[in-house]
Amino acid sequence: MSVDTTAVGKSYPSTTYAVGREKVREYAFATGETDALHLDVGAARKAGYADVVAPPMFCVVYSAPAIAPAILDPEVGIDFALMVHGAQEFRWGPLVVAGDEVTTQVSVESIDERDGRGFYVFRSTTTNQRDETVCVGRWTNIVRAT
Repeated sequence: MSVDTTAVGKSYPSTTYAVGREKVREYAFATGETDALHLDVGAARKAGYADVVAPPMFCVVYSAPAIAPAILDPEVGIDFALMVHGAQEFRWGPLVVAGDEVTTQVSVESIDERDGRGFYVFRSTTTNQRDETVCVGRWTNIVRAT
């Protein structure tokens, strides 16, 4: 296998996601979250938040639309028939709450070959409407050798 590294450093148009109360609740229910901060506006406000608080992994919901163009970019060259999910790492900042508008920017961090497999690493950086970085993610996809 030979990987093409010319896309390293390439950035993609940012995406903006308006965080809705019901989406946060739906995500919380779907993932088994029981903390009232994620489900009850009154509890969230009593704790000092403007609205329900998104669980940390909700970052996948608002980041995925920004990641997709990078993963699908022919210049990156991922062979989807041979791709497996390798890893995700996240570093969080201020909590995201319903009513926030978050913007995610994605770039290709690295592309390399190890043991005959291609490793494709993308970086996402998400900021809120106050320009605070709420989440930085590293998304690793591995393409197996043919």
